[in-house]
Amino acid sequence: MLDKAPAAQITNWLKSFAAALDKGDIDAAMDLFQDECYWRDLLTFTWNIKTMEGKTAIAAMLRATLGSAKPSGWSLTEEVSVNGDKVEGWFTFETAVAHGLGVVRLVDGRCHTLFTSMTDLAGFEERKGATRPLGVVHKADPDRETWSEARAREERDLGSTVQPYCLIIGGGQGGMALGARLKRLGVPTIIVEKNPKAGDSWRNRYRTLVLHDPVWYDHMPYMPFPEHWPVFTPKDQMGDWLEMYAKVMELNYWTSTTCTGASWDADKKAWTVELDRDGEKVVLQPKQLVFATGAYGPPRWIDLPGKDQFKGEIIHSSQYTAGDDFQGKKVAVIGAASSGHDVSVDLWESGADVTMIQRAPTTVVKSDTLMEMGFEIYSEAAVARGLTTEKADYLSASIPFATQAPIQKALYDRIRKRDADFYNRLSASGFAIDFGPDETGLMMKAYRTGSGYYIDVGASDLIIDGKVKVKSGVDIETLTPGGVRFTDGDERPFDVIILCTGYESMHETVAEIIDRETADSVGPCWGVGSGVRNDPGPWQGELRNMWKPTAHEALWFHGGNLALSRFYSKFLALQLKARMEGVETPVYQRPS
Repeated sequence: MLDKAPAAQITNWLKSFAAALDKGDIDAAMDLFQDECYWRDLLTFTWNIKTMEGKTAIAAMLRATLGSAKPSGWSLTEEVSVNGDKVEGWFTFETAVAHGLGVVRLVDGRCHTLFTSMTDLAGFEERKGATRPLGVVHKADPDRETWSEARAREERDLGSTVQPYCLIIGGGQGGMALGARLKRLGVPTIIVEKNPKAGDSWRNRYRTLVLHDPVWYDHMPYMPFPEHWPVFTPKDQMGDWLEMYAKVMELNYWTSTTCTGASWDADKKAWTVELDRDGEKVVLQPKQLVFATGAYGPPRWIDLPGKDQFKGEIIHSSQYTAGDDFQGKKVAVIGAASSGHDVSVDLWESGADVTMIQRAPTTVVKSDTLMEMGFEIYSEAAVARGLTTEKADYLSASIPFATQAPIQKALYDRIRKRDADFYNRLSASGFAIDFGPDETGLMMKAYRTGSGYYIDVGASDLIIDGKVKVKSGVDIETLTPGGVRFTDGDERPFDVIILCTGYESMHETVAEIIDRETADSVGPCWGVGSGVRNDPGPWQGELRNMWKPTAHEALWFHGGNLALSRFYSKFLALQLKARMEGVETPVYQRPS
């Protein structure tokens, strides 16, 4: 019988678990788990990002990986916490090739969720803190090379006389975060960005764009925003920060560069990648290729019957920059998620007559409500409690996707009760609201489809007040020369149609750059296999293809919002570093 004291429970559980694994006694290890149990592993056992659900799946993983992982040194690291019926403890451990950090949650002395993650590769740790570089050789040397000279040599040689080990396509926050991680690990990397300057991917967006997530959630790796930084970052300020970040983090960052083609040589185990670098053709041969074009691929264009007869302008939100050109015009915004709302506000502020065409219900949550109730661990109060962004990241990652739905449903039950008057007024305006097919709200929509939600920072009041009109629940029958006719017979004049219809999966970018066969072999990115619309089953338990081995060797995907890019860039970088150094990386259940 395990001791009832919380710290003793965790310590005894770790001791019993370690003893069972040392003996290779899988059955004894399974006796330490609840019947309903989950183990989420980031690389340490599986060299994958993988969640095992249930004893059978956990036992199968251990039988396949225990011999190579060789775990040891399980040790409780800090004070244990109690949350309801769960006792939670953080621990460190080692494997044959890495250092690890984990979180275990016990119910009645047995494990309900176990989280294990790699923090460093043994022998290839980042040089930081006490091991940081000295920066100077304290002796006279006529052949001394200064920092600026060494940096200029690196920029000159990499990509010409020296091939990068890794090439990252996309220089937004995702590409930069991964590039910074790889730089600290000594992995020669080039990031290619189509825009003229780092940060332009933000600067080029519509004039009024501001991040909807708070500053504590949005830090970049190694370099948090300063304490005076606004809670919600304006897009041009974000662009300037990223431009600075690329320079200070010494990234090898090629601007005005597009990838025109890529092919894999299975014999040489290398890519041949063709680039247009500011009009010059460059061919690189990296060993690893990473697509970091956000969480998505090309813009999604929907079929609009009668579009050939429409006399006005049709653009996608990716082409929209400001509402000044649309002053006084009648504009239809097709789409009612984040971009649809933001574009509608910008148009209204610029003097346009705006109608939002809502094709499906939208999950809406007020920003201040979400800040208070949904970002508890990413806040100034959390920082005051000693909960750093890094620790909050691990805490979030330690919760398996399969257990998040009931947590999110309970949260949105409270949110709907708190803001009932707001939702009543928004519904009365003709705007269709939902909270997902299982009432789990915004976060689950973000994981499942990356669409269908809006954090309200002002657009909802315009809709409630009728300043932005809404046409909801009725399909478009056809475009007419002067506007749109709907299936209910309603016909409205429009000068401009803006498609806020989202983006395709990132694997469609692979189809454009490599080929259709390769894209189809790896399949779509994002989604967890929930079975809801646009997230087909079977259940994955993790985001498809993100930050982990894909069905194609040496082809990777990296992206997501700032928080996901920050956290998972570490684990993708560790996988790439291990491969460069020849560390064995036996992947458990790589996609076929």
